[in-house]
Amino acid sequence: MSCENCNCSSQANHENIFMPQEAKIIKTKMSTASEKRFWVKWADGSQAKFQPGQFLEVSLFGYGEIPIGYASSPTFKDNFEIVIRAVGRVSNALHKLQKGDSIFLRGPLGNGFPMKSLKNNDVLVVAGGIGYCPTRSLVNYILDKRDEFGEFTLFYGARSPKDRMFNNDFERFKKMDGVNVLETVDKGDESWKGNVGVITTLFHKTDKINKNTRVIICGPPIMYKFVIAETDKLGIPHSNVYVDLERRMKCGIGKCGHCQINDKYVCMDGPVFKYSELEDREEAF
Repeated sequence: MSCENCNCSSQANHENIFMPQEAKIIKTKMSTASEKRFWVKWADGSQAKFQPGQFLEVSLFGYGEIPIGYASSPTFKDNFEIVIRAVGRVSNALHKLQKGDSIFLRGPLGNGFPMKSLKNNDVLVVAGGIGYCPTRSLVNYILDKRDEFGEFTLFYGARSPKDRMFNNDFERFKKMDGVNVLETVDKGDESWKGNVGVITTLFHKTDKINKNTRVIICGPPIMYKFVIAETDKLGIPHSNVYVDLERRMKCGIGKCGHCQINDKYVCMDGPVFKYSELEDREEAF
């Protein structure tokens, strides 16, 4: 997918994409027991410039770097959000940082969501677990520019009620006109009054999705084929289904080959792809 097709900017916030730039943490908050939110701004005072779906390489000297998607809308330019799950050496070190600390970033990188194709159409975002974080930039962008899009539906699935993220988002979204938010958890508890089951069970709880809906999918790899099976039942063309493969990336600039899928590099050609581009490549999922 080229930048021309997805209407995004592939140029980094600073000229040298190989050179990390300093950013300051202005606020942090634990979202769950393992996910931490960071509000960040560039140390040189420049504004945040990116497109929904693009990502950053987040580094801490002495530990390394990891690719992380933007979790806030580019309509808010003073700072931006990222969410980091503590799963390894770099992410655990980043979790120790607090307000006032510095981190180092390369980006924005990659191609984002196809804004030209989404505008004036109904949009469905299907996000599982931490997959809501990179799609949150798109969700908030659509809601900030509500008159540019049709009906908007969000499916969000978590493993359990305690693993739910951005709960305040969902309560706010549910009060908006033309916005449909459906949640589910794999396993409920005494506090949970909502749907229990895999995310595909939500397709049967709304009539707001039609064959012309544009669909965005991001979550655990096993989720994709089951969600696409549901969109197939609705007659949605694979060319109108977009998948975010962010979790496959490493270097972010097509040098390491870690994210290569035949002739495509997720970090350079994606991380957002039309499903029709990858449907015959089982290794993509």
